[in-house]
Amino acid sequence: MATPLPPAIDLGTILGALDLFGIAVFAASGALAAAAKRQTFVTFTFFALVTGVGGGTVRDLLIGAPVFWIVNSGVLVVVLAVSALLWVTPQHWWQGRMLDWFDAVGLGAYGVFGAAKAMQFGVDPLPAVMMGVITACVGGIIRDVLAGEPSIILRPELYVTAAALASGLYVGLRLTGLDTEYAAIIGAVAGFVLRGLAIRYNIALPAYRGNG
Repeated sequence: MATPLPPAIDLGTILGALDLFGIAVFAASGALAAAAKRQTFVTFTFFALVTGVGGGTVRDLLIGAPVFWIVNSGVLVVVLAVSALLWVTPQHWWQGRMLDWFDAVGLGAYGVFGAAKAMQFGVDPLPAVMMGVITACVGGIIRDVLAGEPSIILRPELYVTAAALASGLYVGLRLTGLDTEYAAIIGAVAGFVLRGLAIRYNIALPAYRGNG
């Protein structure tokens, strides 16, 4: 028997808010990466764009959905607004591990929305969880490659695991019949908390040691 699909995503719901919030915080993380490299505003905005929409673009291509930022120009307005805000504010406001904390917020929000959208397009639960992970992680990977930095997913701290927790918890709760809004909030908060604990306390999964 086919898995029942959740209700269509209404951009006026918590899921729509998580989508825009995820785009904004990932765009901010991309802009901050460009700021660290002392780039021009054009490069600043480009980093924000590819980081903000990278994961969602890959997700939409994989599930056969219209690429979201092409059919909704409001996404580009959000990216430009975030870029402009970070451009005109003092750099010392964003120093330290702010980039990591923006990522932490984005992981939870975007992981949930990616899974929800995949389920809306008929993707089965387990692949939907993977779509949430892709949505949450690919933008940060692209950002790190462009900035010439070691990829975030190669660091020992929990990262992909936090995205998987957010999307997996959302999907699992929806399959139990929990309302979309509650499942989305619980999943997003859980993903953020796990990533936040990893940042604060350097929590990591055991690394592969081979046969040694």
